[in-house]
Amino acid sequence: MLDICTYIGSTVMTVMALWRLPALRYDDPERRALWACASGFAAALWCRVPAVKSALDSPITDLYVLVKYLTSIIAILAVLRYITAIYGKARGPAGNPRYVETSRRVNRIAHGCALSAVGAMVILFFTAVDRSRPSTEFATDHAGQWGAATFISILYVYLASAAATCMFQWGRAARRAETRLLRSGLALMALAMALYTLYSLFRIVTVWAPTNASAPTMRIVADTSNLTVGLLWAAGASIPSAKALSARWTAWRALHELYPLRRDLMSAFPDIPFQPSASRLREWTRTSPSLDVRLDQWTQDIGDAVEQLRHYATPSLLHVAEDATAAHADPEPAAEAYWIKAALRNARSGLRSRLPVRGLRDKPLSDIHAEAHWLARVQAVYATISDRQLEALLARAAGEPDAHHLSDQAAR
Repeated sequence: MLDICTYIGSTVMTVMALWRLPALRYDDPERRALWACASGFAAALWCRVPAVKSALDSPITDLYVLVKYLTSIIAILAVLRYITAIYGKARGPAGNPRYVETSRRVNRIAHGCALSAVGAMVILFFTAVDRSRPSTEFATDHAGQWGAATFISILYVYLASAAATCMFQWGRAARRAETRLLRSGLALMALAMALYTLYSLFRIVTVWAPTNASAPTMRIVADTSNLTVGLLWAAGASIPSAKALSARWTAWRALHELYPLRRDLMSAFPDIPFQPSASRLREWTRTSPSLDVRLDQWTQDIGDAVEQLRHYATPSLLHVAEDATAAHADPEPAAEAYWIKAALRNARSGLRSRLPVRGLRDKPLSDIHAEAHWLARVQAVYATISDRQLEALLARAAGEPDAHHLSDQAAR
């Protein structure tokens, strides 16, 4: 059961690392540090997975331990860099509070000693650690041995220092958080770091003063502790992003809904868009610009195209469309959909007037998301308009008798 949980925890951390992978494209030390932290802890957790552990141990006995500890140090340094970047910014001429200076000092010392610490760990691992037989739980099997104890203590001194710093900063930030989501996320991350601080101190003590606990028991304690801390940290880091993730999903769904309407309009007016319309697959897989920027561009493109359609609509077209859709379940967007589709038919026929007709009615839309929602309602009707209904609308707008009972068809 514990092995299955380890697989799950490793997978969760890997997903987080992949999710934050786009940070490498930006010159933002905070994003990059958070990605490096997730990647380092994901690699360290994978080293606890039995299959990965066996693969690493096959060429060199207990190699998984060295890989796990080195990737953990990388993650620790990334956490310290992230904490310093977020909470260690200059506060003005009055100077920085003591807790900020302490965080900066811990970060400088950790990074300054990192190369020496890694070098010492590698040397100790290959020269002073007894690796004559594979270990069940490395720290327990080598407890009391000065070489292994020194090797392990280097990591956990780093880990305890970083975890205590993060615990203080995230706990302090949680008390001052403005939203419940942010407060919950920071509190979970602070709790994870508190557990890691205690776990690190426990490991340092037990590696120098062996306990009576067996290696399998200590392995369960170690794996459970690391898994719990990893999941708490992942949950805490993800909770504040839930709102942003929801906004991205809303924007993506709006783009998906508006695609047919924009495609038809941009094919009629190809000079309008800054970024030409592409296939659905291409639009789904675009990574730049961001979803919100693209949604803003699309709504502007559609608005500009609708403005151009005023040269192709007859003066009575809007009134005819409103009359025809009066009994529709959503009459106002339906009237716009009929007007757009009819004017677009005229545009494709080249029937352009020098003077534009009166445009569509103004709507109290507060932002691009409200506008996108409105256009999605327009698109929902636009997609259902048949050629027969369109011809009837155009004939009626031109003053010909409505032979096809347009109003009844639009209502249906």
